[in-house]
Amino acid sequence: MKIQGKVWKYGDDVNTDVIFAGKYTYTIKDRAEMAKVALEDLDPEFTKNAQAGDIIVGGKNWGCGSSREQAVTCLKERGIGAIIAKGFARIYYRNCLNEGLPIIVSAEAVDAVNAGETVEIDFDSGEIRTAGGKVFKFPPYPEFVRGLIEDGGLIPHVKKSLGLSK
Repeated sequence: MKIQGKVWKYGDDVNTDVIFAGKYTYTIKDRAEMAKVALEDLDPEFTKNAQAGDIIVGGKNWGCGSSREQAVTCLKERGIGAIIAKGFARIYYRNCLNEGLPIIVSAEAVDAVNAGETVEIDFDSGEIRTAGGKVFKFPPYPEFVRGLIEDGGLIPHVKKSLGLSK
């Protein structure tokens, strides 16, 4: 699996309240509507201009704060191809896998890429490639995690495993 997209770069400790504002937690239930307000409190340009396949690059502790799943759902529904960060809050990391949103920990890549540049991620070879030709390695996902991502998250993966999906 390969993903290529424009980088949206942010810093350390980006919390779930700015990824998906708390004011929407109990008012927006539709996944497509969640996508429309993704990161609006952090970056109004993202809300206006992010495209399917784009890649978020963050610093340490991406997704800290509450355990709200909407902070992952809004980015997945927006079409974000992957998130690369120096580190993730534990529950955010798990929520990404549950939603089927690819994530990578690579401090070296985070330090090397710039907002607006194009990055390619090759999950089969475990490589992040920048437009400038730099390559950063990461451990490929184990088979089970690949299945979660490829099937679109935990629920679709379990349904498929049980023969309940079409």
